[in-house]
Amino acid sequence: MPVAQPGIFAQGTRSHHYLQLDLRPGVDPGLIGPTLGRLHQPDVTSGGLNLVIALGPALAHLLGPGGTPDGLVPFAPVGSPAGRGVPADQHDLWLWLHGTGPDTVLDAARLATGALAPAFELATEQPAFSYRDGRDMTGFVDGTENPPVDEAPDVALVPEGRPGAGGSFVLVIHFVHDLAAFGVLPLEDQEAVIGRTRVDSVELDDARKPPTAHIARVVVEENGEELEIYRRSTPYGTVGVQGLEFVAFSADPGRFPTMLARMYGLSDDGIIDRLTEFTTAEGAASYFAPSLTALRALAS
Repeated sequence: MPVAQPGIFAQGTRSHHYLQLDLRPGVDPGLIGPTLGRLHQPDVTSGGLNLVIALGPALAHLLGPGGTPDGLVPFAPVGSPAGRGVPADQHDLWLWLHGTGPDTVLDAARLATGALAPAFELATEQPAFSYRDGRDMTGFVDGTENPPVDEAPDVALVPEGRPGAGGSFVLVIHFVHDLAAFGVLPLEDQEAVIGRTRVDSVELDDARKPPTAHIARVVVEENGEELEIYRRSTPYGTVGVQGLEFVAFSADPGRFPTMLARMYGLSDDGIIDRLTEFTTAEGAASYFAPSLTALRALAS
């Protein structure tokens, strides 16, 4: 099995930086691989510095059409009967750097952007952080439905024998929260929006959990089995703007549109996730994080 990028699974980091980049117009395709080869995996992947590299569909097909995994397509905008949805903001390259502190991570982000400058230009960046030991800015624990760490590779990585083996499909969504509107709700109503208690993150029983609760919409079962994804989202914020950089990995890209359809009222039952009343998706993109083996081949 090809070796996966370890930063996908590394735990214990509190500072994060997300970069999206685009190919420079007219760049020589022969320059792209060697330029990507300037990025090196950090030696420390737990509590130090971690780097995850993911390719957009156009770039992946340009670099290696034969090894591009099935299902890697640009993010398609998601509509909603309520007028809310998820617009596309697709780019060519995505980097996720995370580590022990904002200084270390920012320095690495600057170095990475400089190393890529011959072929790529920066399109977006978002610093983020761990908030109150794994909570979203709403105050609720995030990622409670994640698989255990030892099972995460089975959920996130393309199995051996398939195109892209050892890599992972990535969904990135930039959410902006309306914490003022959410904050005026009584605690009981906040918990009904999420489907869990705020203090100890216990799932509400069926009598208290409405069908519009967030976890009722994003926990998807098919033929009695949960369609799991591996979430690595982190909050971001200033005094003026707060939100969540949603990041999820999956061996199967089809799980992402299924989840979003259920959130935004496009599934058969037409139910809309009530959390969408308090957070706005401002852009989303699809990527593929190749294995380290594949990245080294591209670089050479």
